[in-house]
Amino acid sequence: MTNGRAAWNIVTSMNDGEALNMGHAAHGDHDLRYDRADEFLEVVTGHWDSWDDDALVVDKQSGLFAHPDKVRRLDHKGDFFRSRGPFTVPRSPQGHPVLIQAGQSGRGRRFSVRWAELVFVVYHSIEQGKADYAAFKQQLADAGRDPEKVVVAPGVYTVVAETRAEAEDKVAMIDRLPKEIDCLSLLSEVLNVDLSTKPLDEPWSEEEINTWTGAQGIRDRILRVKGISNPTTRDFMEISHRGTFRDHPRFVGSPKDVADGMEEWFANRACDGYVIASSHVPGGYEEFVRYVVPELQRRGLLHKDYRGTTLRENLGLERPRVGA
Repeated sequence: MTNGRAAWNIVTSMNDGEALNMGHAAHGDHDLRYDRADEFLEVVTGHWDSWDDDALVVDKQSGLFAHPDKVRRLDHKGDFFRSRGPFTVPRSPQGHPVLIQAGQSGRGRRFSVRWAELVFVVYHSIEQGKADYAAFKQQLADAGRDPEKVVVAPGVYTVVAETRAEAEDKVAMIDRLPKEIDCLSLLSEVLNVDLSTKPLDEPWSEEEINTWTGAQGIRDRILRVKGISNPTTRDFMEISHRGTFRDHPRFVGSPKDVADGMEEWFANRACDGYVIASSHVPGGYEEFVRYVVPELQRRGLLHKDYRGTTLRENLGLERPRVGA
């Protein structure tokens, strides 16, 4: 339908509410969810590859729709899934949709190393970005994958105006908008625990925290930054900045200021590109396109035309071979 312009953001879900939608009583064990996701990807990619690229004939005169020997059943039988196939439609124009993943825990990174073609990461400084970027690329190489064939893209906010003073005024107004309840609610969602059951400044025990089944990457970062095993809810709120416009790095200022910051990260190997998040809508994305894109293009850092017709081509990713 999109002629090869689609991607799949692979998420193992975060909380009990999502589990209930899928017929489960509660959110599963963190590592077991990734074990299940590994097998799910084996099934999905197996079905995507159940047609050869040249399987379709669609010859009305002979009545031949597709070469029978170029369409296969999967016949998958695993610990979590049984799936016969073959898939009901031929391969996508880009082979298969681009696989995006955002796991930040140790198990999540191992999943990304195996499957991801674009990794959405949360880096909180250029120093952390450079270190984590290098470590992840080395993991890819150790797994036998080409590190240059996997795109690492941190989420960032950009607040831009014609002058730095205007942008700083704008960001000061934006920072007044979030409320404490926003952060508390969104943290409870992602960590899969009701944080309101304790006063904000009462510590959580190590035993309690170890039972949380939500996003371990966020949990582990708070424990690492705080340097203790029993942080309070306020610690989680202040370090994660969940529900604010500080949970990703921010580039604030004139078009030159914002482009300087983005170029610094890119040139110093802290990323391969970015996921642009908007601190305000409408307006945030339009301002980025109006002010920052021309400056990046002037520097030769952003294309002026598309490389191809598919998302995969435009990300510089190879078309996957059947069975690869």
